Amino acid sequence: MDDRKEKVIRVGFVGNPNCGKTTLFNAFTGANLKVANWPGVTVERVEGETTYQGQTIKVIDLPGIYSLTSYTIEEIVTRKSIEANEVDVIINVVDASSLERNLYLTLQLLELRKPVILALNMMDIVEDRGMEIDLHRLPEMLGDIPVVPVSARKRTGLDVLMHAVVHHYEEGPKGIVVHYDNGLEDKIEKTEVILRAHYGEMENIRWHAIKMLEYDEEVCRDHPIDVNNVVDRSYEKEIINEKYDYIDEIVKECLFNKESKEAATDQIDVYLTHPVWGIPIFLGIMALVFFLTFTVGDFLKGYFEVGLGWFSGTLLSILEAVHASQWVISLLVDGIVAGVGGILTFLPNIFILFLALAFLEDSGYMARVAYVMNETMSMVGLSGKAFLPMLLGFGCTVPAVMATRALPSERDRRRTILITPFMSCSARLPIYVLFADMFFPNHALLVAYSLYLVGLMVAIIIAFAVHKMSPGEEEDALLIELPEYKTPNARTVAIYVWDKVKDYLTKAGTTIFIASIVLWFVLNTGTQGFVDNVSDSFAAMFGHFLTPVLIPAGLGSWRIAVALISGLSAKEVVVSSFSVLYGIGNVNSAAGMSSLSQVLAASGFGAVNAYALMIFCLLYSPCMAAVATIKRETHSWRWTIGMVLFQIVIAWTGAVAVYQIGSRIF
Repeated sequence: MDDRKEKVIRVGFVGNPNCGKTTLFNAFTGANLKVANWPGVTVERVEGETTYQGQTIKVIDLPGIYSLTSYTIEEIVTRKSIEANEVDVIINVVDASSLERNLYLTLQLLELRKPVILALNMMDIVEDRGMEIDLHRLPEMLGDIPVVPVSARKRTGLDVLMHAVVHHYEEGPKGIVVHYDNGLEDKIEKTEVILRAHYGEMENIRWHAIKMLEYDEEVCRDHPIDVNNVVDRSYEKEIINEKYDYIDEIVKECLFNKESKEAATDQIDVYLTHPVWGIPIFLGIMALVFFLTFTVGDFLKGYFEVGLGWFSGTLLSILEAVHASQWVISLLVDGIVAGVGGILTFLPNIFILFLALAFLEDSGYMARVAYVMNETMSMVGLSGKAFLPMLLGFGCTVPAVMATRALPSERDRRRTILITPFMSCSARLPIYVLFADMFFPNHALLVAYSLYLVGLMVAIIIAFAVHKMSPGEEEDALLIELPEYKTPNARTVAIYVWDKVKDYLTKAGTTIFIASIVLWFVLNTGTQGFVDNVSDSFAAMFGHFLTPVLIPAGLGSWRIAVALISGLSAKEVVVSSFSVLYGIGNVNSAAGMSSLSQVLAASGFGAVNAYALMIFCLLYSPCMAAVATIKRETHSWRWTIGMVLFQIVIAWTGAVAVYQIGSRIF
């Protein structure tokens, strides 16, 4: 037996952001992914597993970085993973169409003295531009490391890349690639002597010596030795310049026809990143996304509603046939099926929304949005980079809050966390769909779209107010790479959409399931046990207590109060709560919406009330999962609770303003 096959090869995918690293990673692992935090830090790690020629290969998608200098938490995590021998082989994924920029990280990785395989990704773009790369000379200039041309999008070159991993992981590190000038080489050699005197033979001794010449914070802290006689200042600038000088030599010898064809990306960006038209184009694209979400989503939702009606009727018939008690029938049909089933009918809308967002993300457009919004965000004391978590908030607040980790300062992180929940997450979409279709049947799309814009404007206004209350602070400049536009990878999009749909289904099967049962019990029990009249229930008692506060907002019904409180667990529960509270089996069907609108209209609840309700649901506290994430990211219950109370006040104020003004106009 081959002893090598008993050992799992650990492969780390390393590369610049937007180099196609994650797409390539997904091409190997598919949906067989494991997501967790790196030990001791809050950066996510994604792991997968594959096999090649009977050899098990564990792959780790390391955070996207531009260098191994420990300026950001991503750079620290990636470097520590390599230093701590968590990977046996490094696959350095390089955007072949931007060779100069990507090779700086490559040269740093080679100095770590680990087996490195260069994956030249996006070779299809190189060919489309008429460019050529000398695949014989390039590996020679990089120390004879394997160089494999691949296309993650077209899934070409993957077998060759895995073959290189299996057959090269036991090879020792290559020779020195970058030779610095004599003065630097002399200082590197003398620093190595000092390091050996204190720590003996070190695996990456040359790399450590170079980092000490750069005054690298991590290395100097881990190796507190006196090298002042050799290293009298930081030589980082000289080292960087010499690396780029060598990269220039590589490009001259290995890259041809670089300017033969202007990139289509530059032509498109003339319009999409235009200082005047960029924002209107973004708003237009988002309007198209919501148009598809409503039109195509509502068309597919009809079939789900038919299925839910059939299932509910069949279940009722079975329960009556076995002579189940009335409370069991009510719990299952009016509680669980009405609550959970009502949410599941919105799955087509959610699917279309995430599909559209996945296409925009994988095409490279989302980075442009941050660039376009940079000037607007700078007016409120933030950079365009803070807009990226806000964009993620259109999908889900939890990953959006986690994405603030990439922001450079604690101040920026907290400010962005404060305003991100005002973005309309997908959980709010069922509320918009239901009430917009009921009360604004001819303008449902515009009403829902307006809520997304209102959330965005409220976030910017609040950020501006906070900025003005903190005078003298300067915002951080935006440093963001605008990747090549590319056709979205079907596999990457499918994995993204399935992950989001799975989360939605999981929430329906757990949080909403439990919330529906709890809501049924508080509606059917009171101080005297089970009650026949819902007005005597615990829910009614609690709802009546809150009603006076909600009357100015046009929401003065105890049932609405209970629905809003239940929405704190998950926003979708607001819809299922209306179904349970008003005893309507399939509230999303045409008949269900007609019945609910009639019941609400009988109590004086009209279109203005409905819009005020949607505004309240847009602006008030996010779900409990998001609140828990906010606490974890801020490390402060006081700040988190204060933020939740602040958002509830903003929601109440917004709903009151809409109702009071709207009821006087319409």
